[in-house]
Amino acid sequence: MNELHGTIIAAHGRHYVAQAGAERLQCVTRGKKTHVAVGDVVVLQKTSGNQAVIEQITERRTLLYRSDQYKSKFLAANVDQILIMVATEPSFTEDLVSRSLVAATSAGVEARLLLNKADIEAGLQKARERTSRYAKLGYPVHELSVRTQPEQAVALILPLLQGKNSILIGQSGMGKSSLVNLLVPDADIAVREISAALDTGKHTTTFTRLYQLGPDTAIIDSPGFQEFGLHHLTEGMLERAFPEFAPALGKCRFTNCHHVTEPDCAVLAAVKQGDISVARHALYLQLRHESMQTIGYG
Repeated sequence: MNELHGTIIAAHGRHYVAQAGAERLQCVTRGKKTHVAVGDVVVLQKTSGNQAVIEQITERRTLLYRSDQYKSKFLAANVDQILIMVATEPSFTEDLVSRSLVAATSAGVEARLLLNKADIEAGLQKARERTSRYAKLGYPVHELSVRTQPEQAVALILPLLQGKNSILIGQSGMGKSSLVNLLVPDADIAVREISAALDTGKHTTTFTRLYQLGPDTAIIDSPGFQEFGLHHLTEGMLERAFPEFAPALGKCRFTNCHHVTEPDCAVLAAVKQGDISVARHALYLQLRHESMQTIGYG
């Protein structure tokens, strides 16, 4: 029996690459099952020199994924924190940041914002104002300039990563690749090798990739994306994923309050008082609406 444990370090379609000790193996699942995520610790059965079949996924600590009403897309498993990269320019999408934070909170994963290109004075004040809204909710914001102040950026980021599995997400153009290349000097070479193993040719940015930075420290780089669907979150999960809702939950007149238009709703009262922003409550309503959409209905 050539059975061994490994960590999935890259995924593309039904093709995976696992790191098992010093060995790097190209893997597939049995049958058509594709419920494997980067970061998964798996039990492998070797079939040849560098090939293996994934026999089992061990129990996950956490799982981050996006979903619409038709399908789900795994981002990563066994993640401890999510690093959301934004920048002074190009302008970042508030919706993506907000949804990423909801996804992290609902999955029990820490979340931080990295404000890159802080050396661009023209856009810095506006970007600070936008990120301060999240800082007030308890999500730390860290400023850095990956290209112009690389040493300071590394000194800032490395302690935040220590002892954790972190996933880096954000829109294209925010500087994610530049940061990964800074933290992982051979990242470009590694990506080319993995790309060849996954048979993705030149499309090197279309797969998620885990880089081991130390015995208990890893960073996962995900492709840039614009949308973050959260159809899998129920109403109860959603209300608990907004930290500013917490003081009001359980204080509504009705125990099954939806926080939409109900009388004596503590959440709506908090919105009226300014304790919950109108924009955040609107996001809650939008996500609630999306979670209620099922195929063939609505």
